[in-house]
Amino acid sequence: MDLRNIAIIAHVDHGKTTLVDQLLKQSGAFRENQAVAERAMDSNDIERERGITILAKATSVEWKGTRINIVDTPGHADFGGEVERILSMVDGVCLLVDAAEGPMPQTKFVTSKALALGLKPIVVLNKVDKPAAEPDRALDEVFDLFANLGATDEQLDFPHVYASGIGGWADETLDGPRKDLSALFDLIVRHVEAPKQLAHEGEPFRMLATTLGMDPFIGRILTGRVESGRLKVGDTLKALSRTNDRIEQFRVSKILAFRGLGQQAIDEAVAGDIVTIAGMTKATVADTLCDLSVDTALPAQPIDPPTISVTFGINDSPLAGRDGSKVQSRVIRERLMKEAESNVAIKVEDTPGGDAFVVSGRGELQMGVLIENMRREGFELSISRPRVIYRDIDGVRHEPIEEVIVDVDDEYSGVVIDKLTGSRKGELVEMRPAGHGKTRIVAHVPSRGLIGYQGEFMTDTRGNGVLNRIFHAWSPYKGPIQGRRQGVLISMENGVSVAYALWNLEERGKMFIGAQEQIYTGMIIGEHSRDNDLEVNPLKGKKLTNVRASGTDEAVRLTPPVRMSLEEAIAYIDDDELVEVTPKIIRLRKRYLDPHERKRMSKEA
Repeated sequence: MDLRNIAIIAHVDHGKTTLVDQLLKQSGAFRENQAVAERAMDSNDIERERGITILAKATSVEWKGTRINIVDTPGHADFGGEVERILSMVDGVCLLVDAAEGPMPQTKFVTSKALALGLKPIVVLNKVDKPAAEPDRALDEVFDLFANLGATDEQLDFPHVYASGIGGWADETLDGPRKDLSALFDLIVRHVEAPKQLAHEGEPFRMLATTLGMDPFIGRILTGRVESGRLKVGDTLKALSRTNDRIEQFRVSKILAFRGLGQQAIDEAVAGDIVTIAGMTKATVADTLCDLSVDTALPAQPIDPPTISVTFGINDSPLAGRDGSKVQSRVIRERLMKEAESNVAIKVEDTPGGDAFVVSGRGELQMGVLIENMRREGFELSISRPRVIYRDIDGVRHEPIEEVIVDVDDEYSGVVIDKLTGSRKGELVEMRPAGHGKTRIVAHVPSRGLIGYQGEFMTDTRGNGVLNRIFHAWSPYKGPIQGRRQGVLISMENGVSVAYALWNLEERGKMFIGAQEQIYTGMIIGEHSRDNDLEVNPLKGKKLTNVRASGTDEAVRLTPPVRMSLEEAIAYIDDDELVEVTPKIIRLRKRYLDPHERKRMSKEA
């Protein structure tokens, strides 16, 4: 059977996973009566809740005698480590572009990686049935993007189709029949080359591990593309690190191949196919699994370095251990090391005290997803404010700069430009009409200036703005950037909050808690209306007397409190504050709960 390996790449929400759903359905991967969830490739809970792809996943379909291995990749740059590894497994890419939005920041990111590997792209202009679609403009912008990224003449001569992923059709012309995806299937078979590895079938077995997983029945499993040779169940292999060091020798207990949404056990893996192998105990991502006669490891793709770091610590608040079952620093460290092993874009370092760990990654979203996974597993954590990672270049301190693309209603463009280029030290690159009363703004802004900006941006644009960002370059340090302007309201008591006390405190600022909630000294219960922190007593009840008079009682009506999501809370806190995360609740607190300790530390700072 002929073989094709292809990756679907695109910006967030341009329709990758929906298109793969339709490819599976129309290729006959599902039975007629089979119940299949929408966005079947988004397999974990967080992916389904957020509507984004976080983990790269492979599937396989058959089309007219050709097996097509399809890899669905994340669109967000925070999960770029997944994209970089996966692209080394395929021989072509389908680039999805929203016909209305055109190429976006993550389109640029994933495309640059694919072009650098020499992959020949197929461009799919998706959502052409949207009222605001401009497929011809989007196609011109894709060509300009390829040219700017240094594409070869062969890559610039890319084929394209017009499609609607949700409608389940693709045609080579805009006025085609719009019936099914056969035009896209035929184009993949025709344009994507068969794996070059097929020519090395007679050589000793070699495979580069690109994703790591755990199966409850067969243990540790590694997925990758077979670069040469054949492999049968029961064969003995060894694992080599990038530096050709021998890690372990093991016997292959199982070989799995992707068939539709699942994996099936097969007896033999051949060069060019994407398979999963079980039997190893130590080998991990970027290691080479090979025959005992092989001494040289396969080259692994270099991974872009992390740009932000967050400190994960134990939860040492008075309410620690009430919700979660995993609270010890040893257990937290084991979980973080396990994450760093399977996710090459994350780095974990111990701190001198041993009860906290510095986790470095690509962005706030990546950190938020890791923390959310851990709290669902029963962990209790204290999380610091994200810090930007600096780099010394020729003795000069450099910081990461991000390219920000904003689509916003014309009436709000002024306030967005003022915020980005003013206190946040950004530079305006481009501003142009985007049609339908919208303006597109492109700016280069320090990563520091974007921490915590998303919530402010949504407020400034009345929830109608769309902000996308991606790492652009390293630039000399641009000087101090002002953080949060408002102070916070800090509890000075331990106990249960009282409605009457909160009602009286509302004139001081916005509340983060409601009545009858557990609080403790040093916990942040609201935002102060001024720029200084204020210690308050949320337990103070109404003084009662034995004299009753009509008209003296006032009804207590509390304004609903502000409830922050995990990412909002992490972006909101200041350097001397922490987010307390448990399986049931998210609280804000001061790093030092004792007011005397806080004053002493602020004087020393």
